[in-house]
Amino acid sequence: MEGTFISYIRVSTQKQGRSGLGLEAQKKAVMDYLNGGNWELIAEFHEVESGKKNDRKELSKALERCKLTGATLVIAKLDRLSRDAHFLLGLQKSEVDFVCCDMPDANKMTIQIMAVMAQHEREMISKRTKEALAAAKRRGVKLGNPNGAAHLRKYGHERGVKAIKANADSRAEGLRATVKGIQKSGVTSFAGIAKELNSQMIKTARGGKWHPASVKRLLDRLN
Repeated sequence: MEGTFISYIRVSTQKQGRSGLGLEAQKKAVMDYLNGGNWELIAEFHEVESGKKNDRKELSKALERCKLTGATLVIAKLDRLSRDAHFLLGLQKSEVDFVCCDMPDANKMTIQIMAVMAQHEREMISKRTKEALAAAKRRGVKLGNPNGAAHLRKYGHERGVKAIKANADSRAEGLRATVKGIQKSGVTSFAGIAKELNSQMIKTARGGKWHPASVKRLLDRLN
């Protein structure tokens, strides 16, 4: 192995980040892969984030450093990121050279295919969510009742519950930038944010208008 490299290592929870669980193993995988030859690891970027969030600050920094230095991005484990559409699309669009320790033959075409499949999976989650809601409604489940997802579990819809949560998380993420923009403009109350969302003709997940309570639930998901 020759040239300059920058590593990107991601762990998915704060607990893993503090304990080093997964991080040390990935660092070792990078060093084992690069071992031998005339190479230099000029920087390391560690991401500790929730899988439901799309802001990959350390990834952005790593890609930018690669562009500035001409270094190759080295990823310890691509398999753990293979369902992350945001990561894959960001890597694809960056036009940065990369290598994956666990999939050394992966190339830009591989990443493109993975990104398409990840997006397809997200669409299937949305489809399953709608089907789960329709099935629950046919069984007489009162959607939006105080027991929420716990009520659905009585009917054996554990898979549907997970799909519903994933869809809600995805919907919330799509509104993150809009909500932050509203808050930066000085509107911070639940009622004020609801009014702004309604004025922008943005519907709730159920196609209705925003109210302080629905804004609170949205902000809780984004925190």
